[in-house]
Amino acid sequence: MMDKQNGESPPRSLGGVVRRMGPGMIIAGSIVGSGELIATTKVGAEAGFYLLWLIVLGCVVKVFAQVEFGRFTITWRKTPLKALNEIPGPRGRRTNWVLWCWALMTLLIIGQQGGIVGGVGQTLAMIHPLTDYGAEYNMAQDTAMRARVERAVAEMKGESGLLVEDGDRPPPLSEPWDPYIWAGIAAMITSIMLGVGRYALIQWISTVLVALFTLITILTMCLLQMQPTWAVSPSEWAQGLSFQLPPMVEGLTRNPVFTALAAFGIIGVGASELIMYPYWCMEKGYAQWTGPRDGSPEWIARAKGWLRVLQFDAWGSMVIYTFATVAFYVLGASVLARTGLNPAKGEMIRVLAEMYNPVFGAWAPAVFLCGAFAVLYSTFFVAAAGNARMAADGLGVFGAHDGSDATRMAWTRGISCLWPLIAWGCYVAVKAPAAMVLASGVAQSIMLPIVGVAALYFRFRRLDVALRPGRLWDAMLWVSFAAFCLAGGWSLYSAVIDFFQ
Repeated sequence: MMDKQNGESPPRSLGGVVRRMGPGMIIAGSIVGSGELIATTKVGAEAGFYLLWLIVLGCVVKVFAQVEFGRFTITWRKTPLKALNEIPGPRGRRTNWVLWCWALMTLLIIGQQGGIVGGVGQTLAMIHPLTDYGAEYNMAQDTAMRARVERAVAEMKGESGLLVEDGDRPPPLSEPWDPYIWAGIAAMITSIMLGVGRYALIQWISTVLVALFTLITILTMCLLQMQPTWAVSPSEWAQGLSFQLPPMVEGLTRNPVFTALAAFGIIGVGASELIMYPYWCMEKGYAQWTGPRDGSPEWIARAKGWLRVLQFDAWGSMVIYTFATVAFYVLGASVLARTGLNPAKGEMIRVLAEMYNPVFGAWAPAVFLCGAFAVLYSTFFVAAAGNARMAADGLGVFGAHDGSDATRMAWTRGISCLWPLIAWGCYVAVKAPAAMVLASGVAQSIMLPIVGVAALYFRFRRLDVALRPGRLWDAMLWVSFAAFCLAGGWSLYSAVIDFFQ
């Protein structure tokens, strides 16, 4: 039985550890929609198989920083933003430079959430258009999309002369308001659910749906191997894992490496999720079960035990979302890149649905749309809940409220209600969901080196000697930091170049 003053003994058996896992799966549920489904497939569509290695690296290398953030929370029982406010460097009256960088990133994350709820709206509009014009638009776009794919397949087979030249041009129809209406409905429902606190049930349902959709995607990737037109050859797998950079693609205004490094910021555990993860660890109870930090042998034993649970949690979720990421990337490279399709603007969901057509044929739209709704809405819902927690804590650090746990939770509920509606407003204003997701990816990529600095500070300046990891772990933490600097530096350089062009 747990002593609230002195903590609780950690589980010793593997089964006991698995039963106490959970925060990592919440994080996995919040990242599949924006990083894996949208950004990763877009990289595959633009770069082919060249950058598979970068996508895998983006999933694996961040876990070391993730664990360090969780380790600090368990050790000191402080919220992540209060911990980040302790990083040395320039500071104002209440907050340091890291908190201001986080605040700027969060503003763009609202746009990312707008892109995701836009994807939800597009999905629902394709399943059930609300207006006659929306139904007409769907029919016209579906016909045009099928013609584009048939032309691409015919060209792959050397039969392009059999098709009419202009058959793949979409009719001149303006985008209907159906996706925006559906996105608004989804945002309002989310606002109500988060406001009344029905989080646990919805998260459980969403996690199940995301798991099913991920399994379908992995199955689709495997079944593609049985079709000669779409099968991934051994040479293509080797190309994807050979640390090569792709050439410039005709028709694109920039090298696909830019898209990949933008995606690097949000695939796997992004900068936002790295900061968000300890909040879920606290709500799960890891810090409470470890007990107050008194340096006693009993406390050290409890801390090591719960850190072991945390590491199982972080690495276990990494395995799941890495498999999903690879599957999404391969589908993007094997189907979208070969057919010349690229998810963007109002066509994002319609283009992504084509990844499933070679395997499921006429059933592809239904399979994809049901799964896409599940994975996108789950991401929108969970990310809204997580970002609301960070925003409420951040407002306390900046001095908007007293910073107590009770006040922070009250603000969390209020922000949870507003966040989905603000995100929907961003979608209506910008009308480019894929671009909105990637813009946040750039911001999170630039934030990654700062997060890496924090992880190193937590490890080498604030960690108890008794809890220090081995040399191999430290080496990988430095590798993680180097990867963060590379992705962040490239993203910053590209953003500056784009600004002055």
